[in-house]
Amino acid sequence: MVKSFLIRSYTFLIYFFLYAPILILMIFSFNSSKSRGNWDGFTLKWYAELFQDSQIASALYYTLVIAILSSLIATILGTLAAIGINNMRGLPKIMTLNVTYLPLLSPDIVMGISLMLLFIFIKLQLGFVTMLFAHITFNLPFVVFSVLPKLRQLSNETYYAALDLGATPFEAYKKVILPQISPGIVTGYLLAFTMSVDDFVVSFFTTGSGVSNLAIEIYAMARRGINPKINALLTLMFICIMLLLIIVNYRMSKDSSKENEVRIIK
Repeated sequence: MVKSFLIRSYTFLIYFFLYAPILILMIFSFNSSKSRGNWDGFTLKWYAELFQDSQIASALYYTLVIAILSSLIATILGTLAAIGINNMRGLPKIMTLNVTYLPLLSPDIVMGISLMLLFIFIKLQLGFVTMLFAHITFNLPFVVFSVLPKLRQLSNETYYAALDLGATPFEAYKKVILPQISPGIVTGYLLAFTMSVDDFVVSFFTTGSGVSNLAIEIYAMARRGINPKINALLTLMFICIMLLLIIVNYRMSKDSSKENEVRIIK
């Protein structure tokens, strides 16, 4: 009884330490004063000013467009790559998996500077296109490693059975394989979208003048002094990302429960 209480208290303190700053930020986004230490009353004026700010609106536009496009392209390429990796055997498969892991393990600043130097070397002007390519690059591994577990759970007999029934390889993948790995594809897309919206370092090094996402815009606003609009913007971003993560975790838990039910039936 005492041990359980201590474990729960310790867990509560850890999560409180992690989320207390975010909670304070969200509370002060409704503070009528610009002061960061005094509460002068409840207000929504910072949210109203936030939606009237043309710079933030432009940053939000680029953030959503790049996140949607990069996630979609990365999902298509990542799914095809996962299917190819799953069909590999031996040393080529191990080497390909290790290369795919590199963007996940490399520090963001290394990837950001490397991509910037690459774009400069090939004489590609930094801007919207380069940021889009950069986001596709670091989103790919998240999709690959979301789809691969679903492919590993499939039996090759299903694919060959479809071929024996007269389906072409493309039809077998489209009508048999893809529906079964679709939860992994959706999860990969949502993870890629979340990472794209959240990214700052890679975006900072691969963008050009006139193009910035919300992370870059928030950094620029913070350098000029803490504006209460930043609190409102970060509150909205935290809520949106939290909702996406809840959806991802719900889908993953739902998929795992279905797999357990299938194992019990078998």
